[in-house]
Amino acid sequence: MPSCLLPGIAPRPPPAALRSLLLRRSRMASSGPARAFQLRLNPLTGDSEWLVVDEAETEAEVAAPAPTHHKQLLAATSYLDMLNDASRNRAYRLAIDATVTDPTSRVLDIGAGTGLLSMMAARALAAAGGEGRGSVSACESYLPMGKLTRRVLRANGMENKVKVFHKRSDELGVGVELDSRPDILVSEILDSELLGEGLIPTLQHAHDMLLVKNPKTVPYRATTYGVLVESTSLWKMHDLHSNEANAEDGVRLIPSGTQIVLSVKSQQHAMQCDALADEIRLLSEPFKVFEFDFSERPDSHRETKIEIKATADGHAHAIVSWWVLQLDSSGSVFYSTAPRWVRQSSGVDLPQYANGTKDWCDHWKQCVWFIQGTGAPAKKDQTLSLSASHNQTSISYQLNINDEGSRSPKSNHLTLLPERVALYGDKVWRSALISVIRNYTSERSSPICIVADDSVFLALIVSFLLPSSKVLAMFPCLRDSGLNYLQAVADANNLSMDRIKVIGKKASSLTTNDLNHEKVNMLVGEPFYHGSEGMLPWQNLRFWNERTLLDPLLSEDAFIMPCKGILRFCAMSLPDLWRSRRSLKDVEGFDHSVVNDTLGACGDLPGEQQGPCLPYYVWQCGYTKKLSEVYSLMDLNFSEPIHSCFGETKVEFAHDGTCHGFAVWIDWVLDKENSIVISTGPESRYWKQGVQLLSTPVQVNPANSVMHVEANFDADIGELTFKSTTLS
Repeated sequence: MPSCLLPGIAPRPPPAALRSLLLRRSRMASSGPARAFQLRLNPLTGDSEWLVVDEAETEAEVAAPAPTHHKQLLAATSYLDMLNDASRNRAYRLAIDATVTDPTSRVLDIGAGTGLLSMMAARALAAAGGEGRGSVSACESYLPMGKLTRRVLRANGMENKVKVFHKRSDELGVGVELDSRPDILVSEILDSELLGEGLIPTLQHAHDMLLVKNPKTVPYRATTYGVLVESTSLWKMHDLHSNEANAEDGVRLIPSGTQIVLSVKSQQHAMQCDALADEIRLLSEPFKVFEFDFSERPDSHRETKIEIKATADGHAHAIVSWWVLQLDSSGSVFYSTAPRWVRQSSGVDLPQYANGTKDWCDHWKQCVWFIQGTGAPAKKDQTLSLSASHNQTSISYQLNINDEGSRSPKSNHLTLLPERVALYGDKVWRSALISVIRNYTSERSSPICIVADDSVFLALIVSFLLPSSKVLAMFPCLRDSGLNYLQAVADANNLSMDRIKVIGKKASSLTTNDLNHEKVNMLVGEPFYHGSEGMLPWQNLRFWNERTLLDPLLSEDAFIMPCKGILRFCAMSLPDLWRSRRSLKDVEGFDHSVVNDTLGACGDLPGEQQGPCLPYYVWQCGYTKKLSEVYSLMDLNFSEPIHSCFGETKVEFAHDGTCHGFAVWIDWVLDKENSIVISTGPESRYWKQGVQLLSTPVQVNPANSVMHVEANFDADIGELTFKSTTLS
């Protein structure tokens, strides 16, 4: 999460890839409703548009379903997954019941979400005889969710027992919104790293300006833990320098002997580490890093030194971290995000869950911090020194090793996600792109090439393979950082920046004047748009739209790579993902059925209604099983202008099982002969797939189970929709 998040922000707002963070709030008149303006990204153009969200004022507005565009944004959040986390819900309920025992308690819920914790507090207050004496106030700054909060309260007859404010907590005032200082704080503003949703500044403001001295809190305490691991799979996501040296193709994204100009960002990267159980060796016991007491004002910055005793010989590649919540003051209710393999392998006594078990969930993962440089060799019983520090939004580590390979990056160097770094170091992927470019450039003496996306790799290899070429890089998202990167590595790759130009214009505004009235005979992309990695696979069809806009500048025989995209899918059993997205009914005694449609739930929905297709790394989705062969739904031909497409096919199942839905992706065909194809399907870990869950799971078998699946691509908005029907 970005460091600019303010106190009291809603838990897990729409991801950055959707550009949907609430940016501005206003009140049109003293008596008018609160209004928020929200950004939504157009996937085909990269442009954003403002959406207006008004606060519900009347009972009819509260009861009304959310508009379609709000549903799309809310479905992409983790609210539904969080509410399906039974261990979390039970832990909070037990802790709140144990904490709200004084009938005069004044409870404040920060980041209320659907109001679940507020309703728990109101119920506990009533049980203590506090109706009419105590109070429960809730703030929810994310206005679309705040409107849903009111619907849930209304459905449970609690609209008069919980006072809701569509504000951040730092916008509340004692004597204004709050009659008096609350003496109990309940909150759930935690991300996978713990701090990324503004926990520290939120608690600081609450203790300074809102709460009584020495308040009670739920949670009571949070403790972060880590463990040293060796993992070749993880290291591929970090050590691009070594991986591309093994590729032996002559192109160097990180040239030897230079300062680091491209790397994975030094931060904790959220990841489902249970999926790596067979690919990780523990090199230490779990160690405690930081403890945060919610009942006290936290410090903005702390540092600590940790002495770690190696438990095995190996090479430390990363620190896998997690946190443990102690929700009550007596220390009887805990919740942990630790991976299963830590608990199973460790001799350390770690706190147990509230109910002894924990289902797979996606709203909280573990985090991976890559060891700097080339990692650290470790010998059994050797003591390694680790420095850890935190600021207001993140925790960082420094393993104190004498490693000449540890080089400090430049302040303006290019940072990419771990999956992109792993891809750039993948020998097979690099070879595919290089062979296509080499085959084409062997037929052309001095092509003019436009790199339509953010691929610094393609800009380098076209110039590297054909010294007489002119390369125009669009870099629509990287822009100046892409240019600075190319300048930093040009000499090391024996390239002249005279032949590489970063255009700095949108495709729609590029003219022949920008090309000296020459025609473009190469248009290439991976496709890759920096910042869109978390979006659905077909968001990269922006390449098709860019190609269409650039059509007047292309020569008649222009080479386009990729030549086309093939939409493919596979029927799958996805029980863990299904459980995390299933429709809600009773959540710890409170009816949440009114949120199902808005949050994109699956199962028990009216008619053939189904939830939205959402992006996931399928390999991280808990238990998965392929139930069919891979099918093609439609071809997207980039030699033609972008247009709407329709595809359908009959699916015959290859295996017995419960079909929960389909994994959907795009295979990029790079050459005209259709001989070189890069798949972004579940077999690869470097791309997210779209997952379309069915309205109802279906038991299937090869003998008599058939489904009909169809897909429709709307070129006006860049969206794909799916429909499936069980035929037998």
